[in-house]
Amino acid sequence: MLDRRDVVKRLLIDREDLLVVPGLGAPTYDVAAAGDHPLNFYLWGAMGGAAMIGLGLALARPDRRVAVITGDGEMLMGLGSLATIGVKQPANLSIVVLDNRHYGETGMQASHTNAGIDRSPHRPRRRRRAPPAACGEWPVLHPGSGQDRRRVARLANS
Repeated sequence: MLDRRDVVKRLLIDREDLLVVPGLGAPTYDVAAAGDHPLNFYLWGAMGGAAMIGLGLALARPDRRVAVITGDGEMLMGLGSLATIGVKQPANLSIVVLDNRHYGETGMQASHTNAGIDRSPHRPRRRRRAPPAACGEWPVLHPGSGQDRRRVARLANS
């Protein structure tokens, strides 16, 4: 099982001037636990808005790197934002989705990813593909493995 706090902490090591937008709930706590920072933009009550806020920051500040760290439930609530991000494709924006396959903030109901929706373009076809693959080719990594955990950290800090 993925240790969210450990993954987020590793992502934010040596972050320098990285602007961080954590999604509602657990991702906000994960980012805060990694160390409060004046460049963290915590969201409270903005379910589904993290990716669009990250996009706005990335477009307004093309000279700065922006990372959105959110959960699968929050990202599913803002699914339409991925189409806009796919059109704009700001090179300075990274989106990390921590998938626990549940809506953690509303009672741990199973999310769509728990029902077989797969965001990865590299998985077998027996699973249904979700819209992010149709909104642009994005690297999808599974940080439960050591190799992907290192790749996630490199991507977030590049």
